[in-house]
Amino acid sequence: MTDSSIQKSSLQQFIERRVLFGQEASLELTAILLVYFVQGILGLARLAVSFFLKDDLGLTPTEVAALTGIAAAPWTIKPLLGFMSDGFPILGYRRRPYLILSGLLGTASWLAMATVVNSAGMAIAAITLSSLSVAVGDVIVDSLVVERARWESQSDAGTLQSLAWGSSALGGIITAYLGGLLLEYVGTRSVFGVTATFPLIVSLVAWWIAEDPVTETSTWQVIGGQIKQLKGAISQKVIWMPALFLFLWQATPTADSAFFFFTTNDLGFQPEFLGRVRLVTSIAALLGVWIFQRFLKAVPFRIIFAWSTMLSTLLGFTMLLLVTHANRALGIGDEWFSLGDSLILTVMGEISFMPVLVLSARICPPGVEATLFALLMSIVNLAGLLSHEFGAVLTHWLGVTETNFDNLWLLVTLTNLSTLLPLPLLFLLPTTSSQGEGTIASSTSLKTIQAEVSTSETEVGSPVTMPIGAVEPEP
Repeated sequence: MTDSSIQKSSLQQFIERRVLFGQEASLELTAILLVYFVQGILGLARLAVSFFLKDDLGLTPTEVAALTGIAAAPWTIKPLLGFMSDGFPILGYRRRPYLILSGLLGTASWLAMATVVNSAGMAIAAITLSSLSVAVGDVIVDSLVVERARWESQSDAGTLQSLAWGSSALGGIITAYLGGLLLEYVGTRSVFGVTATFPLIVSLVAWWIAEDPVTETSTWQVIGGQIKQLKGAISQKVIWMPALFLFLWQATPTADSAFFFFTTNDLGFQPEFLGRVRLVTSIAALLGVWIFQRFLKAVPFRIIFAWSTMLSTLLGFTMLLLVTHANRALGIGDEWFSLGDSLILTVMGEISFMPVLVLSARICPPGVEATLFALLMSIVNLAGLLSHEFGAVLTHWLGVTETNFDNLWLLVTLTNLSTLLPLPLLFLLPTTSSQGEGTIASSTSLKTIQAEVSTSETEVGSPVTMPIGAVEPEP
């Protein structure tokens, strides 16, 4: 063996041990992580979209909150996207063509935003299509993540989810500050044009996915088998009870849109500074992933959700200091206070959300893991959509507008307190942790489900499922 091959082998071992948390390096794993990485990079246009809706189109905080919820709609139909991928193969393949098409759709959507979009209706259509493109790509890679997670040892539980979420956060770090900087100097349309190039990466790496051509020809038999499996699995209490908790936990209203108007119109934050805030929060997201991976995998789900929710609520009230300008009386400038507050709240948010991904994967029984994981993530994302819509209703009800922030403190208080509402339902969660032994779902009832489905001669392919957890990326 030559010195160069020995060195290459050592480098690969170092990457697998230190960077990939023990996962074996392969082209397929690289493709999976690149898809999540692109999801983070698409955050380049996040600030541009917010300023475009606020300034170029002149929308109110209520309208922006409502339209943001609509843009999340593709993330609520993950099982349908999975059924399409499995039941309607393109040229004999279920994954590669859908990844290619998702990248092309994303590019087309952002090019439209850069050129022809000039109304609220056109904007929400283009943003929703870009959201759909990411959702389709994530449906594909989520299935691969869940299938790989099924074979993880107890000590490695949640590792692949952490890698996927970390890849997305890393992409966000790279473009976080750049997004605000570009916006300040070249404008929204140019930022949209640059963003349009990144979805093409998804189309290119699709060829690295290992996939055999489909031999089944009966589309409806494939879909029917998946629906039968899904129905049998979701009827189990150990599955629908955690799903109900996750839905209620995510559906509480948010004041994000109103707060964005406050920071730009009242505090006068410029795009470049907001880019710095996004950079801090992206780094904080990675820190949160690392803390969970390093210290919290063995902590029971109930304890993590309880303490992270209470701490996040308590820390969330620090926003009132900024809203009421009390931070100035304490001698802390608006910008410094906003940076520190964003960092702490993001770390807590990531620590809270990582168990959602791991729990969702662990309650998925063998044979239906991809489709059921898609359904669970759709439930979480539907809750996120409702969160925006509830926030829009509250914003309108309290009279918070682009110039009137008198009741913003009350909006922040109500939305913050609402996060505590699901805590009495913690009993719906399993008592185990991320490293608990085996899958949470009952193996006996699963064998019954699989026996029923096996009566069909059609082999049900692995359903494919959007950013993992995905909770949808913000527009």
